[in-house]
Amino acid sequence: MQQFTHARNERTRDEFWITEHEPVYTQGLNGRSEHLINTGDIAVVQVDRGGQVTYHGPGQLVIYLMLDLNRLGKGVRALVSDIEQSIIDVLATYGVASESRRDAPGVYVDNAKIAALGLRIRKGYSYHGLSLNLDMDLSPFYGINPCGFHGLEVTRLADHAATYDSAGLTRQLCDQLIEHLAYEQ
Repeated sequence: MQQFTHARNERTRDEFWITEHEPVYTQGLNGRSEHLINTGDIAVVQVDRGGQVTYHGPGQLVIYLMLDLNRLGKGVRALVSDIEQSIIDVLATYGVASESRRDAPGVYVDNAKIAALGLRIRKGYSYHGLSLNLDMDLSPFYGINPCGFHGLEVTRLADHAATYDSAGLTRQLCDQLIEHLAYEQ
């Protein structure tokens, strides 16, 4: 991501990188060690995104957003809102009511975080992105204060939707991101 962002220019096409990680904690630029409670044998990796600490693992959709914010005419707050609304819209298609919070970026279902955001903006280009908990083991979140919030509950889509297709949901979310970011398909 860093190399892609460093090498890009105004003609470089924006990209979404879609992945799923092996178990890992990532600690952002503002991350404080007090939010690492009991990480056990799961690696903690320092990364250059905003935010505190989170967990990534199997059963979680991660989309990295390499975007030219100048070309999109977006500021950071608008980008965050577009990402959150894209996730909210997709969850609604599965009958899951969710919301964002101005004071704590991400998406929440019944006050539990289902999706986290962590971005880095460099020279008008974004990288890093979002993670959406689909059907993952949530127990590693008990080893940290997720996103730096003591006692923050975390949830997953599998606990709220009877059925869903991971590949279909991924495509839906990418389509929503394209729509909210005002790309032409």
